[in-house]
Amino acid sequence: MKSVIIGKNQAGQRLDKFLHKYLPLAGDGFLYKMLRKKNITLNGKKAEGREMLALNDRVTLFFSDETYAKFSGRVDDIDSERRDSAGRKEGGETRDREVKRHSSALEEYEKAYKSLRGISILYEDADCLILNKPAGLLTQKASAGDISLNEWLIGYLLSKNKEPEQELAFFRPSVCNRLDRNTSGIVLCGKSLAGLQYLSSCIKERRIRKFYRTICTGSLEKAAIVRGYLEKDSRRNKVTISAEAPAGGSGEKAALIHTAFSPLEITDSYTLLEVELITGKSHQIRAHLADIGHPLIGDYKYGQESVNRILKERYGLGHHLLHACRVTFPKADQGPGIRLSGISVSAPCPELFRRMEEDLLHHKLSKSKTVRRYKNEPGEGK
Repeated sequence: MKSVIIGKNQAGQRLDKFLHKYLPLAGDGFLYKMLRKKNITLNGKKAEGREMLALNDRVTLFFSDETYAKFSGRVDDIDSERRDSAGRKEGGETRDREVKRHSSALEEYEKAYKSLRGISILYEDADCLILNKPAGLLTQKASAGDISLNEWLIGYLLSKNKEPEQELAFFRPSVCNRLDRNTSGIVLCGKSLAGLQYLSSCIKERRIRKFYRTICTGSLEKAAIVRGYLEKDSRRNKVTISAEAPAGGSGEKAALIHTAFSPLEITDSYTLLEVELITGKSHQIRAHLADIGHPLIGDYKYGQESVNRILKERYGLGHHLLHACRVTFPKADQGPGIRLSGISVSAPCPELFRRMEEDLLHHKLSKSKTVRRYKNEPGEGK
């Protein structure tokens, strides 16, 4: 028999989802059969699997050690003689693979934490972590061999003992929003299940306001909110913007998007913008500004080749210049959002961004002029 007391990172999810994490080698059919036969109970009573787990609930499994080892992949609680027997009789090869996979994952987290550079912590509490990601780093893996910010996050928590190793069997901290590899700035992370659920729901329901800084080509004089329909071509990893909803086409279904921008500094050649991402779609800011004739500098997918070539020669700029600079959280009077209630968190722009801003908008171009900013302009915080 095994009993598990539900902790904070297991509470708030369905019983069947927890069981899949606790017994990763067990299928749906086996788990629901065990629930029907009361070989798995919740607080001493029969359960169906749809129940939401609460803190300090007790899940009890009336299994033999060998059955537990077979479906959990964990044989730590069995003495060596019985462990050998369980390994031979109850799928030892599968468990060996699970042990190796877990060990490999831990090595990957440690490697990411030690090798990835330029990541800074902007905010941290018991449930949430806010990071400043450098350009050139993946937020999440794109392929199996990648190392991303997500692995760095778990490695950081393990190194500080803020995420006990055994807890990873039930819950893995994760980033909640994705930035393009070459977009720098704010990434929101859930340290606990409650924090992950809170941040994810805020993003999905658009209750977090997200602001970006960029330098675009041309003189963009007025603040505005622009709309359009974004259609993504996954094969080419590129999007197109149109004023009206496309009638069919070979791409994925078009999504209505809204982007707000406020010019901060203007010259005849460049504009420093603060952009609010009202809807959040792939490449939205880059494609939307290109569509209205003001592409981001350094953007080789949607930008102006002649401008990019000059800036690469002068500054070594080899990617689009876009920085997630600020987030503002909604009011909250309970739960994991209470510590973030109504606050804004800002991330300083990278050194290259600041240097180009100084050169292109302040010193080297004599015609530069400052644009007055209004409190309720699009892109401004309320």
